[in-house]
Amino acid sequence: MAKYRIVRTDFWQNPIVSEEMTPEDKYFYLYLLTNPNTTQIGIYKITKKQMAFDLGYSIESVNSLMERFTLHHKLIRYNPVSRELAIKNWGKDNLHKGGKPVMDCIYSELKEVEDPSLIQYVAEAIRKQDIRSLYESFCQQEEMLLVDEKSGQEEHETFQDSECEELDNTFTCPNKIREQKEIEALHPNLEKNRDIEKPLLNNQNDVREIVEFWDSNGFGFSNINAKQQLLAWVEDSSFLHPKEVILKAMNIACANNKRRLSYVVGILKNWENESLLTVEEIDSHHENQKSVPKHKQSAISTGRQIPRGFELDLTAGEE
Repeated sequence: MAKYRIVRTDFWQNPIVSEEMTPEDKYFYLYLLTNPNTTQIGIYKITKKQMAFDLGYSIESVNSLMERFTLHHKLIRYNPVSRELAIKNWGKDNLHKGGKPVMDCIYSELKEVEDPSLIQYVAEAIRKQDIRSLYESFCQQEEMLLVDEKSGQEEHETFQDSECEELDNTFTCPNKIREQKEIEALHPNLEKNRDIEKPLLNNQNDVREIVEFWDSNGFGFSNINAKQQLLAWVEDSSFLHPKEVILKAMNIACANNKRRLSYVVGILKNWENESLLTVEEIDSHHENQKSVPKHKQSAISTGRQIPRGFELDLTAGEE
């Protein structure tokens, strides 16, 4: 049975669409909103290979568009492990009416989502309170499961309201709590050393975004040591806006299926060595490289080169 997706006419009046998007961006965004995999909740499974097939693009083009929509337009999130894509403004644009049939459909589809952080991501833009509350309930259920798991161990921690408020005044999803705990684990001397505390707190939002991206994109949730080494670049690099540069390097690693710390650090070192200290400078540098034609390589000789001034005498050796 065919599904129907209606795109509102004010889609074209959105300043992001009308002023910031290229024609290719608009085409890709319409595809994300209307392809056969879309759901009622704005979160659905789809592979990049399918996107490329449906759009007639190469995988490289799809990777580039995904990076642009994630980092530049900030309209989607994608979990390459679960193959789930979330559209940020789906709830704001589509979830205006409630009622039992709609709520039942939303509930059944939310149960199928593997990455709870995507539920939170979409929920943030939902204006209708009863629908938003339904999304939030899945975050709360996930938190309860985590608390139950903790109670079976030696540590009996409880999540205080003050901790949740520091993370987000609206949500208490487990991903936020886990990120806060990881920040504390990565910096155990935070409470003891005031010299460390101030710069870290200033960068806490940046640290949280990097950790969230790391966990959501298959770099290794439990690899604390690797995260610690990567987070050192936030405070100890030459980049003017380290978070944006680090996230760009991680996106490139995802696009090339190289989700390793060494690969990301290698990219960062190359940019730093070339004095490319902002995302804009990096993008400009790569664009300039694309526009400069490569010089044709000379043919490789398989023997010794003929000396200059040598003249071939075909009669040499004849009497």
